[in-house]
Amino acid sequence: MEIQITTKKSAGVERLLAVTVPAAEVLAVENKTAKRYASSVRLPGFRPGKAPADLVKKRYKDAIRQEVIERVVQEAFQQVLDNEKLKVAAQPHVHDLKFNEGEEMTFDLHLEVRPEIALERVNGFSLKRQAAEVTDQGVADQIEQLRDQRAAWSPVLERPMPADMVTVLLATAEEGGEIPEGREYTIVLGGGQAIPGIEELIMEMSPSETKERAVRWPDDFPDEAQRGKTKPVRVVLQEVKRKSLPALDDAFAREVGDFDSLDALKATVRKDLEDHARRDADAGVRQQLVERIAEANPFELPPSWVNQMIQAYVEVYQVREDERDQFVAEFRPVAERQVRRDLIVDTLAEREKLAATEADVDDRVAEVAAKRNAEPGQVYASLQKAGRLKEIERSITEDKVFAWLLERNTVEQAD
Repeated sequence: MEIQITTKKSAGVERLLAVTVPAAEVLAVENKTAKRYASSVRLPGFRPGKAPADLVKKRYKDAIRQEVIERVVQEAFQQVLDNEKLKVAAQPHVHDLKFNEGEEMTFDLHLEVRPEIALERVNGFSLKRQAAEVTDQGVADQIEQLRDQRAAWSPVLERPMPADMVTVLLATAEEGGEIPEGREYTIVLGGGQAIPGIEELIMEMSPSETKERAVRWPDDFPDEAQRGKTKPVRVVLQEVKRKSLPALDDAFAREVGDFDSLDALKATVRKDLEDHARRDADAGVRQQLVERIAEANPFELPPSWVNQMIQAYVEVYQVREDERDQFVAEFRPVAERQVRRDLIVDTLAEREKLAATEADVDDRVAEVAAKRNAEPGQVYASLQKAGRLKEIERSITEDKVFAWLLERNTVEQAD
């Protein structure tokens, strides 16, 4: 197809190209489309495929026109890519399309292209690794969390205290209005589930007691319209439960898992915390390395890739419609860092031939299978069914890329 391409804008990863397709080229596509329609449609008085082309064009004018536009734009787009040697980052947008019968077709193509990433400097950086220390207090705090997860809640007949769990019937009304029937809520006092004024009221009550009081909504209440308002509140305290923690002994250790003693549980908790601290320290070094490489080798990011990353997190976190603008603004720097990191890893993996191979994936699956005491084939099938193999492949590639980088850079222990 003979087309004319004029660059209207070329900045970073953005391209705006004006495309002109001569009338003769458009007519050729139109004739082919009409011929295909004529071979398949039925018109009264004609055998299938025997209707005159002009009649078919007239009868199916709108459908043929739409298909011609789509085919011409698609063929022209492919030719633009071939002629301009472009590697697009996302689906292009067509703007200002003009097409009258018997005339040339013109339109603008708005493209994002993949950035050119040279990564000329990736070595000679000095990095700091945070100490992966685990304190006795850290172990004790983790053990307390395990105790808290296995706590028993028992009813009491006393006034509730902070950390007690209460079941209440709670109702509010606008100032001067009648208080409606209450709704049942279960609240852990002191956990921020109710506003302070309501919690204070609850802690003045005994089980089965009912109280009404005007309560002021805090100035930092999430709903701005309710901030600082004073409303009548009715509370019926139905039940109070108090938490009791299990004894910290060998029996507790056996309940938590396959541990012979409390000391064995503590040793395992310490090792898990140390492993986690090491992973955090390693991740910190990797992040420093990515940032230093990005500073030494600046490149522009395709906005569409950043937006796709943001949208993925919007869906994962189920961000409400009224909170999306704020979320997008706050999360954009995080998305940009992740996209930049991915591009650096992908570029080095391709350039240095560090991408994970099938053998690498098989070896990693075998490691997982050994830890689970399972057959590698079964584990592979399970991971494949769950869509986890790509994740494993990506993890291996990242490990290989960062291992390659760390051989060429200096890591010092932070003070």
